[in-house]
Amino acid sequence: MVATMTPPLTEITVVGDDKTGLIARVTTLLFERDINIEDLDQAVRDGLFRMTMHVDASAMTCSRAELREALDALGEDLGVDVQVRFPSDRETQGIAVLVTTESHPLEALFEAWANDELGADISVVIGNHPDLEPLCEHYGVPFHDIGTESGTASEERLLELLERYEVDLIVLARFMRILSPNVVFRYEDRIINVHPSLLPAFPGAEAYRQAIEEGVRVAGVTAHYVTTDLDQGPIITQRAFNLPDDTDLDEIKRRGQPLEAEALLEAVRLHLDKAIAVHRGRTELRGASDGEYQLGMDRAVDEINPDRPIDGIGAVLTD
Repeated sequence: MVATMTPPLTEITVVGDDKTGLIARVTTLLFERDINIEDLDQAVRDGLFRMTMHVDASAMTCSRAELREALDALGEDLGVDVQVRFPSDRETQGIAVLVTTESHPLEALFEAWANDELGADISVVIGNHPDLEPLCEHYGVPFHDIGTESGTASEERLLELLERYEVDLIVLARFMRILSPNVVFRYEDRIINVHPSLLPAFPGAEAYRQAIEEGVRVAGVTAHYVTTDLDQGPIITQRAFNLPDDTDLDEIKRRGQPLEAEALLEAVRLHLDKAIAVHRGRTELRGASDGEYQLGMDRAVDEINPDRPIDGIGAVLTD
């Protein structure tokens, strides 16, 4: 029996005001062009509607350009934004890195990119402060400062840049601003953030300080997909480290920042390699990884940790 290959799916995202009949209008347009909908997910947050569809367009009765034109016209008629992403639009994926002032995760991404270890291009770096522009100039990557004097980022400008550079993945490299649903909905499961705690512990600001104040003995970092719920998106990778009694904020940063860079870089690799999928709010490895990726702590820890006693072993003695 010969196995048949499943065609790669096209992604269609619709974002805008929630309107009656919107879903029917879009799905009818696709049906009329022999495009089969494999998966449809929708959500509403803060009055903003988002629908993401994965469709099989391999037998569609129109060209890609005609489909884009038809969806653009429908979107204009409905007052919504429609994006279409064909799986073969580009051979090399493009990354936008969002930064504030901390350089360590951006340095890790640049080094991997310069050494051809990333498997994608860093197309643009976007910041809400100008501090990291010299680092971007060193690597020859465009930098755009979209921050106001207070550091607030202009999301309108951000969306313009993401569209201009045809971004496939957004990486928040210690970007200290919360993205609204207007951005997150457009790039669902394509925004990765690194947070300085073992989520779900210590979400939000000042996570390292929270860890010290709560007296934890083991702290860590988490790379995760961004959702509209702060620091609650699907976890991709985590790293952990010990906190001695006399740990202060500077020391915890010294221990944590290299792991932030490592966890973020590994999460980006997993995403770019299409090695993970999001299912019911959790990430799952696609098939056996054969130890290729490090999702958590170093595997040497498994050799150190005890493997007994565990429940049930004692019952053998009474049989």
